[in-house]
Amino acid sequence: MEHGVSPSGTAGLRPALRAGRPRSTSENEPLENEEEINRRHNEKMARRKAARDRMLATKTEERGLLIVHTGKGKGKSTAAFGMVLRCLGHGMRVGIVQFVKGVWSTGERVALERFGDLVTCRAMGEGFTWDTQDRARDIAAARNAWETAQAMISDPSYRLVLLDELNIVLRYDYLPIGEVVTVLKEKPRDLHIIVTGRNARPELVEAADLVTEMTLVKHPFRAGVKAQPGIEF
Repeated sequence: MEHGVSPSGTAGLRPALRAGRPRSTSENEPLENEEEINRRHNEKMARRKAARDRMLATKTEERGLLIVHTGKGKGKSTAAFGMVLRCLGHGMRVGIVQFVKGVWSTGERVALERFGDLVTCRAMGEGFTWDTQDRARDIAAARNAWETAQAMISDPSYRLVLLDELNIVLRYDYLPIGEVVTVLKEKPRDLHIIVTGRNARPELVEAADLVTEMTLVKHPFRAGVKAQPGIEF
């Protein structure tokens, strides 16, 4: 009997598939070819772009923002220094006050020294509270740093002021939350301010324009890995 032919001489019920022919998902529904997939994708993206263009057309205001980075996850200060770098790239003057970090060397401060007068970075902390073990000393350091921060905020030459770890100071009530929020809300219209640190106070969150909470999913410290240059400092 010849292959593919029935005993009666007629062809078999279903001819063999030709080599290279795509299989269908069902007997009556042929598989989409690449051309059809691309056509549908292009139509979908065109609709999405049109919707986004309509949305962007309604966003016309430009002003300085009060930004808060908080949460237990790593990356609060790291993300803030990324914004610092962006501003410097646009030729904007930046002021930085670090409320916890002290005089020890950090990669960000060394790098920022290359920008000269375009950036002012003041590390005014006394270290972590468990290191100082002196509440009065911590409060005095916080007040001194806050006065420096207020001077930067009122200086029209700055376009961005980063208040690194200010949330830590507020958490321990080293500065009155009401005073701090009032100053931040009354900042110059075109000035951006970033506040970092875990446990952001609700009053600050309420006053902010942009709040991001870093979520801890996994951290090498729990596996015995210590803080390392380029990652933590």
